[in-house]
Amino acid sequence: MKYVDEYRSAPEAARFVSALGSLVTRPWAIMEICGGQTHTMIKSGIDRLLPREIGVIHGPGCPVCVTPIELIDKAIAIARRPEVIMTSFGDMLRVPGSSADLLSAKAEGADVRMLYSPLDGVKLAQRNPDRQVVFFAVGFETTAPANAMAVKHASDLGLDNFSILCSHVLVPPAMEAILSSPSNQVQGFMAAGHVCAVMGYWEYEPIAERYRIPIVVTGFEPLDLLQGSYMTLKALEEGRWGVENQYTRSVTRDGNKPAQALMSEVFEVCDRAWRGIGEIPASGYRLRETYRPFDAERRFEVETVTATESPDCIAGEILQGLKKPHECAAFGTRCTPEKPLGAPMVSSEGACAAYYQYGRGE
Repeated sequence: MKYVDEYRSAPEAARFVSALGSLVTRPWAIMEICGGQTHTMIKSGIDRLLPREIGVIHGPGCPVCVTPIELIDKAIAIARRPEVIMTSFGDMLRVPGSSADLLSAKAEGADVRMLYSPLDGVKLAQRNPDRQVVFFAVGFETTAPANAMAVKHASDLGLDNFSILCSHVLVPPAMEAILSSPSNQVQGFMAAGHVCAVMGYWEYEPIAERYRIPIVVTGFEPLDLLQGSYMTLKALEEGRWGVENQYTRSVTRDGNKPAQALMSEVFEVCDRAWRGIGEIPASGYRLRETYRPFDAERRFEVETVTATESPDCIAGEILQGLKKPHECAAFGTRCTPEKPLGAPMVSSEGACAAYYQYGRGE
């Protein structure tokens, strides 16, 4: 396909693989942040093409995977109310809460609908003035501008039947949490290109300096990941740290300033719990007080809902890069995409789903 095939060239891939093999002199551990990068890496076999000295660690780059289980239970509790139309992106529908998921709630009679944009939720609220429309707003900084726009648009229209269940998480605090952990193994990062397309990469520069590690903003095609691996490895071998940009066709240092301004108007930074990891300070967004009337947690009084993880699921260790999916005793047996114990097995960006789909269970 035009504009895609050039990033999937087999001869170019072979050239990068050869260059990586010539460059590496010792073992290194590199983490790719984004679950989309993980899926490309596993699907394309890049993890098997890299020199054995390079250990690939899969990071917590799936916002669906790190959505707290109690928030999913809150979504289900709201969805079961007769006046509610619960809406979400499709990959949230089968993520398990403590005892059910949104799709099973739909099967039991709840009005749960998949949308492609939160702005469609605003239109739905306009068409259904006698119903409460809730959008499950999940994502990293990538999806935050669209969700902010939906809230602002609903506010401008004076809609009192639209709200969001907000579960936005931020990448830089998660990177710091990983690097500051006593069990950290990561020596270099490939940062998520789509997050940086919105936020730029200036936020990563203090992290690279503080922990003396290289961070390479990387895209999602096979050649992007091979080049990102090469740039990260080269910095490690040369003893350099700092931020480099592989994904120059989409990312600038400053990012998308209008999108950032909109996000800042609607959201404020808050502490946020990450599923399987725990609370990370200043790692999420919540609605500012001006827009708090559009907060579904407050509107439907579900702030006190709590839940516990399945003891058989090691998603937290997988999301922190401490274990690989196939090291879980439940992988492929008691936990499958049809009956997942945790979000990484059912999310379209989950590491467990990638390992299951592309035969990395051995």
